[in-house]
Amino acid sequence: MILTQEQIIGNHMKRRLIAVFMTLAAAASATLQAQDIPQALSLTVDQAVEYALDHNRSVSAARYDLLASEKSVWETMAQGLPSIDASASLGYNLAIMTRIIDIGGTPQPFKFGTKYDAAAGVSASAVVFNAPWLVGVETAKMASTLARQGLTQTTLDTKENVKNVYFLILTLKETMKVVDANLENLNAILASTKAMYSVGMAEATDVDQMQSTVTMLENSRSSMLRSLEVNQNMLRFLLGVPANTEITLTDNLDGITAQIDVDALLADEFRLEDNISYQLIETQLAMSELALKSAKASNLPSLAGSIYYNRNGMGDELMHMQYFPYSAAALQLQIPIFASGLRSAKINKAKINLDKSINTKSMVSEQLLMQERQLRYNLLNANEQFKSQKANIEIAGRVLESYQNKYNQGMASSLDLTQANNNYLTAQNNYIQALMNLLQTKVEFDKLMNKL
Repeated sequence: MILTQEQIIGNHMKRRLIAVFMTLAAAASATLQAQDIPQALSLTVDQAVEYALDHNRSVSAARYDLLASEKSVWETMAQGLPSIDASASLGYNLAIMTRIIDIGGTPQPFKFGTKYDAAAGVSASAVVFNAPWLVGVETAKMASTLARQGLTQTTLDTKENVKNVYFLILTLKETMKVVDANLENLNAILASTKAMYSVGMAEATDVDQMQSTVTMLENSRSSMLRSLEVNQNMLRFLLGVPANTEITLTDNLDGITAQIDVDALLADEFRLEDNISYQLIETQLAMSELALKSAKASNLPSLAGSIYYNRNGMGDELMHMQYFPYSAAALQLQIPIFASGLRSAKINKAKINLDKSINTKSMVSEQLLMQERQLRYNLLNANEQFKSQKANIEIAGRVLESYQNKYNQGMASSLDLTQANNNYLTAQNNYIQALMNLLQTKVEFDKLMNKL
């Protein structure tokens, strides 16, 4: 067929319109995907926790496990519920079977069958009684409970990790502020010392001593920067955001520590039943009990029923076949009699596993109670250390300021000033460590008390 010029132009325009439409659709899709991925986040610690619970991969995987376990419950139940099936078949015999039959002494060939065979039917079956199936339904429900508790455990772990990394980033930034201020001060003193050395008022060792102190502090700052980047990447991973996402932490350490009431925390009573680790071990114990129940149930008889209705068709012509109905109902009873000790071995093994689960429950209970006592002591000690180090840093700061004034007046050596500066940095480092220890201990205590 020969196309006219108008048809050729029309087809060309259609192709261009389709190409433009597809380009716009792809661009819109890319824009929507980009909008779903934030380029920057500003989060308090609570907002960071909530964001992680919505986007963290481990939490998502635990949710999928829970959904799958819920479907497994119905899957197990459906195995024993009534089921209905239909079937149909049509066959064409290429060569009908022939037999020779002796009739009155004369062999005669007879064909057994027709050219076409057809069948159609409906069948239904159901479990009347099957003890292992009944126990299996209970086990599937318990497995769903275990998956739900696993989600809770993953949620608590994610909360703990997000808070600890959030606090660690804040402490690193706070430490860097102190280091930067100290570096600025030391560089000013170094410049002053060099000026004094140039006019003969200071020795070369004074300059070298100050230069060494500045260099060591700059190296420490570089190490802190690397550690800060590592922890920021860890926070991005926990939040489930890309590695190039900018995250701004809007909480500050003073506001966070001001909310910590150690006396109120220590006044809370520890309930073993509220702890997720204890709940998990209790569920695992229940699973062991069901495993023993299932092993014993295998010794019981099972009963199933079925009914079906069929119509069989035969004939040499497809459209003129003769159909004959066939229907039956049946009960199937299965009674276990002898299995060479297999069922007995399964029962004994299940008993051993149950005893092991009971022992594990007792062990976990004792560990949790010991952990609770230890964390109470750690929390009290961490609070005392925090207060003590906070007072020490104020003293070290005043001492450093005094030595700086004396050094500027020529009443103290560079060694004295360097020692005072090192003592201040040590006090600052001890304060930051005590602060981080207090925050981490509180998070661990809250997790134990199921109040994270």
